[in-house]
Amino acid sequence: MKQIVGGESVKDWIKTRPKIPKWLLWLGIAGLLGIGGYLGYQQYTASQRQESRRRVQTVTVDRVDTALTISANGTVQPAQSVNVSPKSSGVLRQLLVKEGDRVEAGQVLAYMDDSNLQGQLMQAQAQVATAQANVTKLESGNRPQEIAQAEAQLAAAQANLDKLVAGNRPQEIAQSRSQLAAAEANLQQAELNFNQNQRLFGSGALSQRELDTSRTALATARAQAEQAKQATNLQQTGTRPEDIEAARAQVEQLKQALSLQKEGARSEDIEAARAQLMNAQGQLKTVQTQINDTIIRAPFRGVVTRKFADPGSFVTPTTSSSDVSSATSSSILALAATNQIVAKVPETSIPRIKVGQTVTIEADAFPGKSFKGTVVQVANQSTVDQNVTNFEVKSAIDDRDNQLQAGMNVNVKFNIGKLENALVVPTVAIVRRAEGTGVLLAGQDRPRFQKITTGALIDDKTVVESGLKEGDRVLLSFPQGERPTSRTPSVFPGAPGSGAPGGGSRRGGG
Repeated sequence: MKQIVGGESVKDWIKTRPKIPKWLLWLGIAGLLGIGGYLGYQQYTASQRQESRRRVQTVTVDRVDTALTISANGTVQPAQSVNVSPKSSGVLRQLLVKEGDRVEAGQVLAYMDDSNLQGQLMQAQAQVATAQANVTKLESGNRPQEIAQAEAQLAAAQANLDKLVAGNRPQEIAQSRSQLAAAEANLQQAELNFNQNQRLFGSGALSQRELDTSRTALATARAQAEQAKQATNLQQTGTRPEDIEAARAQVEQLKQALSLQKEGARSEDIEAARAQLMNAQGQLKTVQTQINDTIIRAPFRGVVTRKFADPGSFVTPTTSSSDVSSATSSSILALAATNQIVAKVPETSIPRIKVGQTVTIEADAFPGKSFKGTVVQVANQSTVDQNVTNFEVKSAIDDRDNQLQAGMNVNVKFNIGKLENALVVPTVAIVRRAEGTGVLLAGQDRPRFQKITTGALIDDKTVVESGLKEGDRVLLSFPQGERPTSRTPSVFPGAPGSGAPGGGSRRGGG
């Protein structure tokens, strides 16, 4: 097939094209090879740089909140142990626990026979009730009805006295005067009638009988007028002084009677009754205490380790907690307190241990498991073991499942404080150079050495007190040819090798 180029065939064009020198052709080929080699070398070096950067690990400087701890070795020990027995000799009626049971402080363990005390209790209660009723009666005084009756009698006597002192009312005097006026008017009329009848009798116009009738009417009118006059005088004069004094004496007598009613019993009588009540209450309290002593309670929280008596056994008080026959044969049971941790802390660390601090407990018997506790006692007297001065520190354990047993060895970490918002870097990133301790900061081209001041060592991290800021990236691995000659981890102030006071035990983060 022929192709036409500019009106010519390809074959004709080849025949007629100009000749190219061979040296120029070889020069072009060499140039192409050089360009390809250069591009390949650039790509190779770029990949090598990427691989180098990939192999260099970095970490960001962070701020954290973390706890500071002091570690010490310790053992699990019971807080205390005692043989439980009654306060008075008697027969064991009921036993509520068995060996291995865990009990709380104050929990009822057993009951002693108290049948002989129940009668004494009833008698003492009756005596208290009688004495209390007597005191109540004396303290309460007379009943309200009796006081009300005395008050009513006094009120009546006082009203009578007031009436006598005040005299007759004006209305009564006015009424008496009206009656006197009426009597005098009636007397005048009777006198007129008698005089008229006397003249008529003299002339013979009136009989003797009618004259006598008018004379009687006149005498009656005179008597009534005199009576009304005397009554009016009495009304105006008022009550006699003797009657007023008698009324006053009656009022005073009733006042004294009412006062006695309100005052009630004498204070001496009340005090005597109260003393009798206190005596009865004391006797009742004695019996109640004896009955309460028959209820055997746990003196502290713990576990029943041994049982010495069964219901029906006769038991007696004991004071010894030993296991010899003389101490246990009459006891009821043996009780051991809940376990505690007894750790030996070096004297250089003891100033940082305080009662109430929390602790973390790790036991070899439970790998990977930790227990919580609280410091309850710091010994005042030291102990010396192999020329090492230690102090015993006791800690309560939060071990609800009772996994820790007496005699186990444990490691105790005392939480002595907390670092808040502390700037930390991995300890492996810290290097030492001639200019001091520092880290390598990641940069665009080459890592840069940054001098720092270190603080506490917390697990695998070190606190940075100065020289870095949050967000800086430091190298954990180092580029080829820049690996430091040494690394120096920071230590907690006071730890072994730090040169600071208080050394003697390792510190770590909790």
